[in-house]
Amino acid sequence: MKILIIGHSGQLAHELERSLACLGEVTTLGRKTTPPVDLMDLNGLEATLPVLAPDLIVNAAAYTQVDRAETETEAALRINAESLKVICEACLKLKSPLIHFSTDYVFDGTARSPYQEVDETRPQSVYGESKLKGEEIIRASGIPHFIFRTAWIYSLHGQNFLKTMLRLLSERDKLLIVDDQIGAPTWSRQIAEATALCIQHTRSLEGNAFETLSGTYHLTAAGSTSWCGFARKIRSLGIERGYLKPEAASIQPIPTSDYPTPAKRPAYSVLDNQRTLKTFGIRMPHWESGLSLCLEPRAAETPS
Repeated sequence: MKILIIGHSGQLAHELERSLACLGEVTTLGRKTTPPVDLMDLNGLEATLPVLAPDLIVNAAAYTQVDRAETETEAALRINAESLKVICEACLKLKSPLIHFSTDYVFDGTARSPYQEVDETRPQSVYGESKLKGEEIIRASGIPHFIFRTAWIYSLHGQNFLKTMLRLLSERDKLLIVDDQIGAPTWSRQIAEATALCIQHTRSLEGNAFETLSGTYHLTAAGSTSWCGFARKIRSLGIERGYLKPEAASIQPIPTSDYPTPAKRPAYSVLDNQRTLKTFGIRMPHWESGLSLCLEPRAAETPS
């Protein structure tokens, strides 16, 4: 099985390359690889994908600069939505399924209980709108696909909240962190490992199981917390594991109103994973255990 992962430099693609290696021949491409795959260059993308002829395409690339997307609307839509038209057309020609990763930001954050896949989507930002349009393009294409919505992704690779907190906790005396936005911090390695299990399970079934199981699924860690709660856990584990000194910065909770941003964030974006459990038999670990595993010394062997 030839698997193409799009998004070479991203934290999720980094883990997918590792986790999917047991399933076949894996190629990970991005803007700086040979050949390059740049989702801003739709003509180049259209020319490259058929030549590579993968049996499965995994799109882990995205425009994720949530605040910049409010002014860089064209780039966000090109990468998160318009590129999916080209990718889906390639999948149709190659008869290859597509795995794509979306976001909790497709919801408005007004729910009082975890969002299910069938709940109404109403993004509150350009980023969320662009990701939702990408989902809609995939569904309309008719190709076999898995859209995995995930959230609050972190790792020791790339740029993310965990690495930012470890740095700022070392540099400053006090951090003010939003305490009224609730979600589920999810380690990219556990997303990648769950994705591998979903592929393995699907291939074990008779018939065209990718088509039979095609749809949208939620894939996040269990449990929930605020950004402040996440930061406090990073601080305590960071000190315990030697990433931080005992005198690391203190953390003070603040409301969203005290930290205005160009893009509106959902106040509540916990996702319900029951459909993923029932379909693939995958139960995601609690977010605290995921963070604990991520900060074990063996998980940090090749941070960047």
